[in-house]
Order: sequence, then structure tokens, then C-alpha cells
Amino acid sequence: MAVTDEVQRIGAPVRRWARTQKKEYSRGAERPLGGLFGAMGTYLTLTAAGAAAVRASGRELPTRIPLGDAVLLTIATFRIARTIAKDPIASPLRAPFTTFQGQSGEAEIAEGIRVHGGVKHAIAELVTCPFCLAQWTATALVFGYATAPRATRLAALTMTMVAVADVGQFAYDALQQKATSGEGEGEGDGDGEG
Repeated sequence: MAVTDEVQRIGAPVRRWARTQKKEYSRGAERPLGGLFGAMGTYLTLTAAGAAAVRASGRELPTRIPLGDAVLLTIATFRIARTIAKDPIASPLRAPFTTFQGQSGEAEIAEGIRVHGGVKHAIAELVTCPFCLAQWTATALVFGYATAPRATRLAALTMTMVAVADVGQFAYDALQQKATSGEGEGEGDGDGEG
């Protein structure tokens, strides 16, 4: 029990300092600083474990990633992060931490944070933010590329194709909207020339 008491004694000033920082930072808003700190710790732990696993496997890290692969991985990062954060099909993954709020765009949904404060709040912020998820996704793709480049390239190619197809869908819809909205122009409305 002496060790537990000593840990409590040493930890007390740190806990007081952390509470003060949270209070001064949040200014009354519910901010999950402890949960976000845990998310950072998890990211750093997973990254360190991934680096250790690559090193233990004896694989050499690439000294350079070809531009084509870098572009492929970048576009795949965008699409995977957006799929996890906004796609209706991934909503069961987000459901324990979020509440459905409605459509936020074509084939995307908006969700709110279910539990304010703590770890669940931090996870909800992470899984609903494609910008936040991009870092985790890119890290996973980089480790995949370092350990299984062919499989990672194939997965990245798939998601890059989806991203390009999305752009095609939006372009087609825009052209279709323009064509249908322009059908009645110039016919007896007095605006047409000639």
C-alpha cells in the first residue's frame, strides 16, 4: 500500500495542474481534453508499435516513394477518411459515439456527438472528422506500403478509383442540372437574343 500512497502523493499536483489547464482552456465549454490526450497517446503507441514491427521484420523502409505511389496513397487517404467519417455505410462504426442529424451532402450524413466529455466525446470527434481521420489513415497506408507494398497499392488504387468516380458523379450531375435548367431559357421569356 505504501507504493499506492506514494503514487497518489506524486500524482496529486499533476492532476491539479491538468484540471486547471482544462478549466482555463475550455472556459466552460465541454472539451474532452483527457480523451483527446488518450487519442494522441493511442496514435503514438500504434505508430511506435508499427515502426517496431517494421524494424523487427527486417524490412527496409523505402528511401523514396515514387510520385505515382505518393499520389495514389494521398487520394486513397482522402477517400478512406471521408468514407469512415461521412459515408452512410460506415454509420454503424460511428453509432456508439454519435447521433444521426440528417444529410450533409450527396451520399453523406451529418452526425452529432452523443456523449459530451471524456473518451467517447474524443472518439466521436475523431470518427466524424475526415480531416482528423486522414492522419490515422495516411499512417496506416504508409505502414502498409512499407510492409506489403503490392497489397497496399491495390487497396489504394481501389479507393482512388472511388474518389475519381465521385468526381465524375458530381460533374455528371452538374452537367445534367445545367442542361435541364437551361431547357426553358430563351423561349418566350424576352431574355433571349436574336
